[in-house]
Amino acid sequence: MQFDWEDDFEMEVKIEKNQVILWANKEGLISLANHLLKLSTDDFPSGYHFHLDQYNSLEDGSHEIIIGKK
Repeated sequence: MQFDWEDDFEMEVKIEKNQVILWANKEGLISLANHLLKLSTDDFPSGYHFHLDQYNSLEDGSHEIIIGKK
């Protein structure tokens, strides 16, 4: 999957009290929405997934999140 990120995007994922919290600025939310729309197409089969973490797109200190298609 080719990720198309909006300029100046910011996104972080935290886990607090058994809750996953995703914070993002406008550009981050648009970018994530575009990733989810791409994943929803028939181009990607069931089981396809992608990882986001502090080494791949998220802010430092973020927890990894895996988003997949059922």
